Amino acid sequence: MIESRMNPRVFWGASAVIAAMLGGALLAPGASDLIFKAAQAWAIGTFGWLYIAAVVAFLVIVLALGFGPAGRLRLGPDDAEPDFPYVSWLAMLFAAGMGIGLMYFAVAEPIQHYSAPPEAQPGTIDAAREAMAITFHHYGVHAWAIYALVGLSLAYFTYRKGLPLTLRSGLFPILGKRIRGPIGDAIDIFAVCGTVFGVSTSLGFGVSQMTAGLAYNYGLPDTTAMKVGVIALVMGAATLSVLSGADRGVRRLSELNLVLAVLLMLFVLAWGPTLFLLRALVQNFGLYLDHFFERSFKLYAYEPRAWMADWTLFYWAWWIAWSPFVGMFIARISRGRTIREFVIGVLFVPTGFTFLWMTVFGNTAIFLDLGSAHGAIADAVQANLSTALFKFLEYLPGAGFTSTLAIVLVGVFFITSADSGALVIDTLASGGAEETPRWQRMYWCILLGLTATLLLLAGGLGALQTATLLAALPFCFVMLMLAFGLVRQTRADVEGITLSDETVDVTERLKRLFVPARKALIARQLSERGVPALRQVCEAMLAEGWADSHVEVEELEATLTILFNSEATFTYRLAAKARPLPAYTALEAPEGRRSLTWMLTGQVSGEKYRDLTDFSEEQITHDVLSQLERWRPAR
Repeated sequence: MIESRMNPRVFWGASAVIAAMLGGALLAPGASDLIFKAAQAWAIGTFGWLYIAAVVAFLVIVLALGFGPAGRLRLGPDDAEPDFPYVSWLAMLFAAGMGIGLMYFAVAEPIQHYSAPPEAQPGTIDAAREAMAITFHHYGVHAWAIYALVGLSLAYFTYRKGLPLTLRSGLFPILGKRIRGPIGDAIDIFAVCGTVFGVSTSLGFGVSQMTAGLAYNYGLPDTTAMKVGVIALVMGAATLSVLSGADRGVRRLSELNLVLAVLLMLFVLAWGPTLFLLRALVQNFGLYLDHFFERSFKLYAYEPRAWMADWTLFYWAWWIAWSPFVGMFIARISRGRTIREFVIGVLFVPTGFTFLWMTVFGNTAIFLDLGSAHGAIADAVQANLSTALFKFLEYLPGAGFTSTLAIVLVGVFFITSADSGALVIDTLASGGAEETPRWQRMYWCILLGLTATLLLLAGGLGALQTATLLAALPFCFVMLMLAFGLVRQTRADVEGITLSDETVDVTERLKRLFVPARKALIARQLSERGVPALRQVCEAMLAEGWADSHVEVEELEATLTILFNSEATFTYRLAAKARPLPAYTALEAPEGRRSLTWMLTGQVSGEKYRDLTDFSEEQITHDVLSQLERWRPAR
């Protein structure tokens, strides 16, 4: 039986906050809806410029880390291997990141922009082009850069630096040991609450689309009781999945998700206007690139319009609000990847698939609406977003089968969102533990279903969705701190690796090869470079309060000891050692014996020593930290 490792302050603190917000939404849904919407309108109206600038900054930082010198750093020890095969990894991050949204908005959003574009004439070819360019922008690299930044920060500090898999760990370079106090608890409580409400509102979209599909295709009643029944059924499946863990249930469902999604997309591509879609994909991508910088910074500052707040700023706030959940889940499944692999996998591969998906469904919907549908798809979108996909499938062969497949696909996306959300919340509430008792995982899974059910019964889903979006404003500042801490830490690590890789002057190396280094020279290197390096690490450890450390200096050796607990002690020893010169040396010792040379060695207890002769103080410091990082005890 697995022992509970929950952080009680985060676990029960988050539960209390969720209960209080649910109580407000249930007791006064109308009033809470008005309050939250007014606050959200103020946040977007006042800080919309910040959302735009911050998202661009996140994208630039992620690209710089992925394709700069830091790209070769691994999310884990240097010899770590990825936990999941590449395809499984992509399937899981895709299912968690965009799943239900792609099913719900693949037809609806392009049609909405086509019917009411911000600049073109509605219902025209220009409107169709603008609709797809806007859709690509909303689901492109900007959205995934938000997720990538949070996921990369958490994965780096967890798997490479040995900190817990919690949101607070990414702020260690800024807050230091204070991440273990009330500030860190508050950050994790904020992340748990945001994840619960974000996933619950997403589940609300999913269940609405499922019941609408069942009513549209099979005549079943689209009632609140039906919605509650669907939630209970799907959350039961999600609970079974989450109990089996990320490497079994979540992985298998995500792979099934990807297969079903590809099959549905290929069907639409084959039976729709195939040649037109292939041309449109290329042109849509060209429009995306052509307007990339303009749309990245566009705020309509000179010609204010409500469209910006209703769409782009809304989306940026939504992605930021969702990033604790998606980022945490991506971090959990990304151990062993290099930063470059991570950036390419998280930023470009899902974006490419999303572009293909949106082109196939969005452009086909516009093509049909301009032709055989005679505006019926646009009317369906206007009447009820939940039925838009099923109305669209009516104009393709085998509508009964494809609509059923779509309902199944929404259900599987529903399950993967719920089980991955429950795993993330459980990790946050248990201080980063990856193995927790079953009751803890069941608790969060049940709470997600209960939250979505209560909100549907009370009609408070819109209020909670708006409250979740409002949380994007403070979390935007948290993300800026995460970005700063990640850049600062990776830069220090890259510089340390560079220092350790530097070689001394060739003449000096040859001199040490053929001319013996004297004992006095090595003793001086030990006292002037080695001992200060050990003391610097020791003082830093004590200052951060992580462990009990001390340095012992004796003749021709110095030892750094770091005591983490009674069973985990790190020992690093610098010592002057003598060894024979190579046989080909031109020098000979008296009495026919080979000459001796002295060297400075570094050694972790129980391992082979390394030659640190002529290393600078900075290089020795880096070697100590590298060995500590590789050795780091399990926490």
